[in-house]
Amino acid sequence: MLDKNVSTFIGCDCEYEDAKIVLFGAPFDSTTSFRPGTRFASAAMRSESFGIETFSPYQEKDLLDVRVFDSGDLELPFGEPTQALADIEERTATILNDGKIPCMIGGEHLVTLGAVRAVAKKYSDLHMIHFDAHADLRDDYLGVKLSHACVLHRCHDIVGDNKIFQFGIRSGDRDEFEFAKAHTTMHRFDLETLDEVVKKLKGKPVYFTLDLDVLDPSEFPGTGTPEAGGVSFKELLKAVISLSELDIVGFDVNELSPVYDQTGRSTALACKILREIILSFIG
Repeated sequence: MLDKNVSTFIGCDCEYEDAKIVLFGAPFDSTTSFRPGTRFASAAMRSESFGIETFSPYQEKDLLDVRVFDSGDLELPFGEPTQALADIEERTATILNDGKIPCMIGGEHLVTLGAVRAVAKKYSDLHMIHFDAHADLRDDYLGVKLSHACVLHRCHDIVGDNKIFQFGIRSGDRDEFEFAKAHTTMHRFDLETLDEVVKKLKGKPVYFTLDLDVLDPSEFPGTGTPEAGGVSFKELLKAVISLSELDIVGFDVNELSPVYDQTGRSTALACKILREIILSFIG
C-alpha cells in the first residue's frame, strides 16, 4: 500500500484502498535535448491546482465524487535514466497489481517508457495513443538510446508494429517520419482523425501519453521545446474526452516546464487538462 502525499492535486485525496486512479509524479529531465525544467512540473501542478475548481462544467463531473489517490513524487536519480525508469516501472507495477490505473505527471517524455514497460507486462495486446508536437521516434539521440527524443521508438520496441497511434506531430527528422510510415500510425499536425482510431481500439487495452507541447505555444509557452502550429486547448479538451470510450489502462501528462511561463497560464492549463482527463477516464 502507498502512503498519501502531504500535498495533493486538488480533489485527489481519497484513501489508497478506495482509489480507482493513483497519481504519482516523475520529476526527471536529465535527457532533455533543449531547455530543461520539467522536473518542476508535478510540484507546480499540485500547488497551482487549487486555483481551479474540482467541478468540470464540460463533463458535469466533480473530482470530489470520484476516487483518486495522490502518492506524491518519486525520488529519481538525476542523470541516471536507467535507474529512474526502473523506479517508475516499479511504482507503476505496484499500482497495476493492486487493480488501479496509474496516472503519471512528468517530467520529460522519457518517463513514459518506465510506465509502458510495466503496463505492457500486464496487458500483452497493449496499444498506445500519443499526442505530441514531436515524433520522438529517433533510434538514438547523439548516440544515446534512452532520450526523450527516442521514447516512442523504445515503446515500439515493446508493443510492436501498428500499435502506436500518433497525433499532432509536426516535428522530427526524415528518418523518424520514414520509421512512422512502416511501424506506427501517424496523424500529422492535428487531432482530426482521432474518432476513427477510437472506434478501432474499442475493447483493447490502451495507454495514453500526452506531451503538452502538442498545444500551440501561443496557448502553452511553458515547455522546453515549443513548436509552432499546434492545437488549441478546446481541440485538446474535445479529444481527451472522446477517449472515455476506450479501455484506458494507464496514462501520463508530461513536458510542462513551468519556469518558462512566469504568468502561470501554462501550469493552469496543464492542471485543467489533467482534471478533465481524470474525470473522463474514471467513468
